[in-house]
Amino acid sequence: MHGKEKAIAPLLKNHFGADLFVPSNFDTDKYGTFTREIKRHGDQKETARKKALAAIKHSNADIAIASEGSFYPHPGLPFISTNAELVLLVDLKNGIEVEGYAQSSATNHLHAQVSSPSEVILFAKKIGFPEHGIILRRSRDGRKMEKEIKTWEELENKATRMFSSFFAGFFVKTLYLETDMRAHRNPTRMKVIESATLDLIKNIESLCPSCGTIGFCKEGVAENLTCARCILTTNIPGSFLYTCQKCEYKEKRSERDFATPEECSYCNP
Repeated sequence: MHGKEKAIAPLLKNHFGADLFVPSNFDTDKYGTFTREIKRHGDQKETARKKALAAIKHSNADIAIASEGSFYPHPGLPFISTNAELVLLVDLKNGIEVEGYAQSSATNHLHAQVSSPSEVILFAKKIGFPEHGIILRRSRDGRKMEKEIKTWEELENKATRMFSSFFAGFFVKTLYLETDMRAHRNPTRMKVIESATLDLIKNIESLCPSCGTIGFCKEGVAENLTCARCILTTNIPGSFLYTCQKCEYKEKRSERDFATPEECSYCNP
């Protein structure tokens, strides 16, 4: 519904010769919306899986690819948002799921409460409008919103009209603004979806050494690294457990031998 195929389909076509199609008359908003009309139930992977399985049923197909995004505060940087994108391939016939994942703090995920049309324009410039969409509400949780705004003239007219309207018996004094985070209205988010698709391709091409099934990927951390200086165990993952979904073959793979003293909480508390 939101044009994610523009980020996903060309990469899969280039790598695998795959011709993707988007099901017609298929509503994915029912699984949750960024504009908060409908709450998402379940985490990213659960929601992507629901979309993929519904698309398979809707289209009478064997394989589907679905995408689901999320935004959350950066764990180490105040006032910075992180965008996490998941692109999931579901192969129903073979009982296989392969996921691609990417995250980035290079977002324009912003919101503000303003009291004049000129402040609306300043906010719009800050988020990169009109390439990036903007949403106008009377309040943060207001159901009524303006979100399909494409030009500066349209934005100014709608903002002026909203400020001069009545709400609950009073003139509107403030508006709540937010960046439109729907993929088709946010090129910055589309780049992260592209990165997640490249990760999906890498994971599809990772074959099980035992049976050759695709998606031989990390299942979890096997061991953390020891520090190169003090030889104590750090919280930095060093080796991972890879698992095959088909034959359940498992293999531990190391990515490096030691953590640096800078990464060690003992040497660099």
